[in-house]
Amino acid sequence: MLYLHIPFCLSKCIYCGFYSVANTRQKAVYLDALGREIRLRSRYLAGTPVRTLYFGGGTPSLLSGEELAGILQTLRNTFQITPDAEITLEANPEQLTPEYCRTLHDLGINRLSVGVQSFQDPVLRFMGRRHTANQALEAIRNAAAAGIDNISIDLIFGVSERSDDQWAEDMETALSLPIRHLSCYALTPEENSILYKQIQRHTHAPVDDDQATRQYEQLCQRLQHSELHHYEVSNFAREGFESRHNSAYWDHTPYLGLGPSAHSFDGKSRQWNPANLSQYLHNIEEGRLYEEREMLDEKALYNETLLLSLRTREGLDINALRDRFGTSRVDTLLEYFHSHVPQAHYTETESRLRLTEAGLWFADGIAGDAFEI
Repeated sequence: MLYLHIPFCLSKCIYCGFYSVANTRQKAVYLDALGREIRLRSRYLAGTPVRTLYFGGGTPSLLSGEELAGILQTLRNTFQITPDAEITLEANPEQLTPEYCRTLHDLGINRLSVGVQSFQDPVLRFMGRRHTANQALEAIRNAAAAGIDNISIDLIFGVSERSDDQWAEDMETALSLPIRHLSCYALTPEENSILYKQIQRHTHAPVDDDQATRQYEQLCQRLQHSELHHYEVSNFAREGFESRHNSAYWDHTPYLGLGPSAHSFDGKSRQWNPANLSQYLHNIEEGRLYEEREMLDEKALYNETLLLSLRTREGLDINALRDRFGTSRVDTLLEYFHSHVPQAHYTETESRLRLTEAGLWFADGIAGDAFEI
């Protein structure tokens, strides 16, 4: 699997903690460097067929059709991309014109992840989004009309500027659209975000955790009565339209990340590029492939397996966990669940340990408390 980070945005959203630069002045220079990095790291996946390709950001939809075509051609010349590969582009609604959507379809981009976040204009203005609610609706319709039938949208809940009733309206609007996938995230003050700085300066109230919990429960209850099933803490999909790319992350599948701040994982170690465009360009110019590397020992891999697996509705394969990490670790894990996790938050069979829908909201905390220190 391949991930490409496109670091350009036209402006910063209040909640975003991902690395990006709020201009496109160095786009041409960056795309040249990205092409060189692709060729320099051609052996990383050791000839493994690439079944998913993901353009993330930043705002990948700021790339023109010609620019995307150039990247895709370089990738296809370098890696074994399967004919049925899932190719996802993150996009902002304001770029998804009918013409651009047709171009994406013609290029073979078969999945869109659209950053809608809300269908309420006051909430969009608070978040610093550049689109309106009407533009979001038009974007989804444009993509569907262009023949892109695998459309995902992102929504954010736990926003103090939006009431529970308005959150319910946003969910209904989303479900009325031709989407196959829905990702919903709680508003979180990431350390590098504008929101985090505002809270630190006391110019914005702290995030209301009770509101976020309440609106997550609203979300789960509403989607139980929809065609979208809950397959990961934050993700819902129609059967067969689960994100293949993200699911591979959760399964610990090796992946290659390209671009500034992008991470790679070869099954034993994780490497990452600098979260700085100038430093990234300098490194590529010198032929240096990684900024940092972390070797993952058995304990780290075990802890990651707990964290990633417990976030999914599939949960932990107990037999596979025992085969890979030993009986002692599994016995300790089960004892922790029996002693400390409420029975309403998980189910256990001989072969699976799963969090219930009520338990998924606490997945990170449950996994963290079960970590081997």
